[in-house]
Amino acid sequence: MATLLLLLPSLSSSSSLLSSHYSSSFSIKSSSLSPPLKPSSARRWSSVIVVSSSSTANAGSTRSDDETKRMALERYGLDPSDFTPQRPRRRREEEEKARRGRRRQQQQQDVMASPAGERKPPRTTHKLLQVLGGKARRKKLLSPKGMDVRPMMEVVRGAAFDILQVAGGCPASLRPGRWLDLYSGTGSVGIEAISRGCSEAHFVEMDPWVVSEVLKPNLEWTGFLDYSVIHTIRVESFLEQAGKSLGTDKSFDYVSVTPPYTAVNYTTLMEQLGNSPLIGEDCFILVEYALKTPMADSCGHLIKVADRRFGRTNLVVYGPTWAQKKKRKSERSLVPPLD
Repeated sequence: MATLLLLLPSLSSSSSLLSSHYSSSFSIKSSSLSPPLKPSSARRWSSVIVVSSSSTANAGSTRSDDETKRMALERYGLDPSDFTPQRPRRRREEEEKARRGRRRQQQQQDVMASPAGERKPPRTTHKLLQVLGGKARRKKLLSPKGMDVRPMMEVVRGAAFDILQVAGGCPASLRPGRWLDLYSGTGSVGIEAISRGCSEAHFVEMDPWVVSEVLKPNLEWTGFLDYSVIHTIRVESFLEQAGKSLGTDKSFDYVSVTPPYTAVNYTTLMEQLGNSPLIGEDCFILVEYALKTPMADSCGHLIKVADRRFGRTNLVVYGPTWAQKKKRKSERSLVPPLD
């Protein structure tokens, strides 16, 4: 009897081990053989699984509630992400907005804390301009991204050359001559001039990066590099040193002035240009200026031939007296005779 009593605990322990073994193996086989439940049916069983997982956790498991639920869902072949509670949309948007605000504030702090000589991000280019007429018509031109270089708009450039061709007496093409492109930037104005018939063009641009990465590649692409001269210098210095840098052949037949609006004084610039030996006897000067900028009626010995407005951009053309548009007979009849 004593022997039987001693064997009972061992039998009970072995039976419990066997039952746990068979139950675990049965659950593994059933979970591996049974197909995964659909989301609709899975949601109906989620409450049962959560209850069983919580009872397992209360039985002495050291895992967290979320980990226990996840393991229970995976054990029954379900995707735990289908039962994860989603945050409200407004709360997610507020958190994302706050995150962007913190990131922007951090970037501003980094900029303020960065040393003055820190390297700036690299400058890039894109092809948004094209030649409008002549030999290089429709060829794309490079221009810098950003607002540091502002090339002349194509509609303004097309109108400017139409005015020059009509004023020069040859509407089909530009009267041959030498072109001076001040504040050239991309070189689109001077390239347009060579394409339409000019024999030579001088480009004045002070930014070395623009010269090497934009202006010179544009001249090479259009095939006009051999007809061009590039001056990497400030316009004011170029006008002062014009007599020394150009030698005996100083005067030009055309001059284009397309400066940054807020960086120059137009009155001083036009006076300096009008007194310069660069202006020939029959020269045409093309000036782009901002709205509400006062422009004189003459520049040296040249008079105002045309003045056009294109939105916020204005265009004035100075030329010789013979290029001024003649008045109609009806307009002359309205002018009273002088005593």
